[in-house]
Amino acid sequence: MSEAPLIALVEDEEHLAEALLFNLKLEGYRTHHEADGEAALNWLMHAPERPAAVLLDVMLPGMDGFEIARQLRAADNYVPILMLTARDRPEDVLEGFSAGADDYLNKPFDLSILLARLNSLLRRMQWQERSAPPAAEVEPEPIRNIYEFEGKVIDFDTLEIRAGDKVTRLTLMEADLLRYLLGREGRVVSRKEILEEVWRVREDTDTRAIDNFIVRLRRYLEDDPVKPKHLLTVRGVGYRFVVGDGAA
Repeated sequence: MSEAPLIALVEDEEHLAEALLFNLKLEGYRTHHEADGEAALNWLMHAPERPAAVLLDVMLPGMDGFEIARQLRAADNYVPILMLTARDRPEDVLEGFSAGADDYLNKPFDLSILLARLNSLLRRMQWQERSAPPAAEVEPEPIRNIYEFEGKVIDFDTLEIRAGDKVTRLTLMEADLLRYLLGREGRVVSRKEILEEVWRVREDTDTRAIDNFIVRLRRYLEDDPVKPKHLLTVRGVGYRFVVGDGAA
């Protein structure tokens, strides 16, 4: 029988942390808790066992959750992160995604919702780690798990972009955005559509915070990110992905 998944909780509110740790254990998870940002980052960087997921509060003593996520991703640590935040403006949520979070949950939250989000995140990672079934056993999808163009290979099973000897790792949120754009090749996709359909951020007004994600994806995909040929901006609307040279 395999050992239960290890969940790391980074939360400085003592009563909330105690309640979450108690309920995670009831659900069958093993747990590790840190209450200080710098101590949490040090543990996550050097943990003898990599956790299956991190529940990461944003507002922490020592170092905030955004910076912890940024430093983990900069160190090529792609542990799944569910960010817990009382800051629910779309700009704050997107800052968490930009830092490398895979999902977010606003405080105060219902325990059942947190557990459902955590289970969903763990399932997504298990799906990414499994080998894809034979093509005859699956329904056709708009985007294959492996997508190739102009010498680049986008592998959604391993969350990697390969170009020759260079390998770039994607976060789940980057992969979700890229898959969404590829699935709508040639079509203009608005920022509002991305916010609502990819990241479930509901907001009446548009935001340009999403541009940071596009800048990163261009660095991964374009030969010259300043003059993109594939991931194009449609001024005042959103973005369009084209396989051919769309610069003209």
